[in-house]
Amino acid sequence: MAGQWQELTVDGRTMGAFVASPDGSGPFPAMVVIQHATGVDRFIEETAQRFADEGYLAVAPNLYHRQDPNSGESGSERRQKLLDKEVIADVNAAVDYINATAAANDRIGIIGFCMGGRVAYLMPAVNSAFKAGVACYGGNTKAAWGEGGRTPFDLLTEVGCPILGLFGEDDGNPSPQDMKEMDERLTQHGKEHEFHSYPGAGHAYLDYTNEKFYREAAATASWPIALDFLARQLRG
Repeated sequence: MAGQWQELTVDGRTMGAFVASPDGSGPFPAMVVIQHATGVDRFIEETAQRFADEGYLAVAPNLYHRQDPNSGESGSERRQKLLDKEVIADVNAAVDYINATAAANDRIGIIGFCMGGRVAYLMPAVNSAFKAGVACYGGNTKAAWGEGGRTPFDLLTEVGCPILGLFGEDDGNPSPQDMKEMDERLTQHGKEHEFHSYPGAGHAYLDYTNEKFYREAAATASWPIALDFLARQLRG
């Protein structure tokens, strides 16, 4: 079934979310798909659709909904305006949407890319609804978005579900050292996780819409690993 935009409510305002659902009535396991800096673009919409084709109800919330879409700002500039407390509210609204539909069951995962990978570490620490998290080259984990908040790195101690991390060996953020430190912290606190890193790949290597960053070998190797991980956590 083709995906379409839906209107969700968060903090008394409307937030758009791209929703893709499998054929049939369900109930299906669900995935929250978190955008990269360029927003809910073609890659994110098609990723949601790929999950629907795999039998997941997929919801991709527009985390930029509080900003002027006609500002002319770059994705990086828009990302810098995000606050963790607002991102948490937005993702929680996506979870509420999933919980309210008969098409989904209570097995919910989250996947994020780039800035969304950071969110995929953050949300399983603050919302127990998540049963699996996939962080695709999520950087800036030691920085809080907004004053007084705890960083995703700090909150790794409170992650409540298994985590899969996908990295490129040539990435500078997250760097191989960042991956090592996150691995050590999760291990130290007994958090189930698995990390995979790919040679010849840097940041955004999964984004086939971006010729500059896409690396076919790494993408082809890691996507089945993500699907297998999610199937184990959300189906079996």
